[in-house]
Amino acid sequence: MLRVAVVGSGPSGVYAAQALVQQREVPGVRVDVLDRLPAPYGLVRYGVAPDHEKIKSLQGSLRTVLEDERIRFLGNVEVGGEALPTGRLLELYHAVVYCVGAARDRMLGIPGEELTGVHSATAFVSWYSGHPDAAAEAFDLPGVDTAVVVGAGNVAVDVTRILARGTAELEPTDMPQPALGALAESGVRQVSMVARRGPSQGRFTTKELRELGTLPGVDTWADPAELALDPVYGDPTAAAALPAVARRNLEVLRGWAAAAPGADAGPRRIALRFYLRPVEILGGPDGRVTGMRFERTAPDGQGGVTGTGVHEDIGAQLVLRSVGYKGVPLTGLPFDPAKGTVPHAAGRVLRAGRASVGEYVAGWIKRGPTGVIGTNRPCAKETVSSLLQDAGALARRDLPGDPLDALRAAGLRPVRWPGWLAIEAAETDLGRSLGRRSVKIPDWQGLLGAARAGRA
Repeated sequence: MLRVAVVGSGPSGVYAAQALVQQREVPGVRVDVLDRLPAPYGLVRYGVAPDHEKIKSLQGSLRTVLEDERIRFLGNVEVGGEALPTGRLLELYHAVVYCVGAARDRMLGIPGEELTGVHSATAFVSWYSGHPDAAAEAFDLPGVDTAVVVGAGNVAVDVTRILARGTAELEPTDMPQPALGALAESGVRQVSMVARRGPSQGRFTTKELRELGTLPGVDTWADPAELALDPVYGDPTAAAALPAVARRNLEVLRGWAAAAPGADAGPRRIALRFYLRPVEILGGPDGRVTGMRFERTAPDGQGGVTGTGVHEDIGAQLVLRSVGYKGVPLTGLPFDPAKGTVPHAAGRVLRAGRASVGEYVAGWIKRGPTGVIGTNRPCAKETVSSLLQDAGALARRDLPGDPLDALRAAGLRPVRWPGWLAIEAAETDLGRSLGRRSVKIPDWQGLLGAARAGRA
């Protein structure tokens, strides 16, 4: 029997586990899916916006995989620490597949990022998604009139939408009660989503972009002068050569530019701004953010932008940066800091340029923060294919016994599937007590307490 550990229970980890048990080349494979958190599903639970219920419903298919009798979920297990170094994990399993994602956001690298009121979009998403590490985050939304979101991807669109959306639409979601309460008291009237390049180069998808124009009580606007700076915007021939998503995005923005806000405009406003490069975050004497300074950019004719020396300040009491993610080194694994990934060949971890027997990667830690959720499936299959090619040599090594016994002997307290079901039940009970549907428990103590109640 081949025993494999998959580190990470997000889509890439679950898809890797699924590929391992469904293949027919190597019979008798058993998989333990380990996660640092006591709850499974990774970014589907803690990264997808709570009002995107269709995407969040993917948890159902991930759940089906994790309930397979050949797969065992072990939450609350941190790999790479003193209790469970990566080397020890490889002693307990024939092979280990690391699917640990890209947990760190990129900085803007400009003065003022240390000011109070400046956060990463990652932290904001974790807070409103109920991630237990975010329980101590403080977002002073009642004191915010204007927010600036720096970025032009789907995460930037998500946080912009959540800031502008009314709490009546969020109450039916599983958003934690503290976050919902803070948003209910929010003073935000305007959100500016700012990109340094043009509208044809935005990384958001059309579905997510359109949602900004359908929010009740919200006026959405794009500056026609900034749109016109994009060489493609006024050139039908050039626009026709764009990818379909970019063409559709331009049409959406064109409609918003034409619909200037009137007397019946809603109480909140979203402004999409382009060709503005952040150069400084401005603050007051109390150390709090008061705004951002941008330099106007212009197309350089080669797909990039160049500075013009013209500056514009946008007032803000909250700044969220959403300019990408990068991988975090895992102690004991090789790491390429420039790429933010683990060096690999078709998923096989490379140490000093040579494949390390029994160690594999999949997901963002393998390829970088690219693609959508579905991209993780072929990525995981490639890695599993490499593992199966090595299975003959891997299976010859004797293992010391059930890894669960060794984890407990090391002082770890894994949360097994019954413990997760107990967390689910506790969240349903919490929602019922609040007159809502299931509501996430947003702190470690609450999650582990609920899991213990399930005799995990």
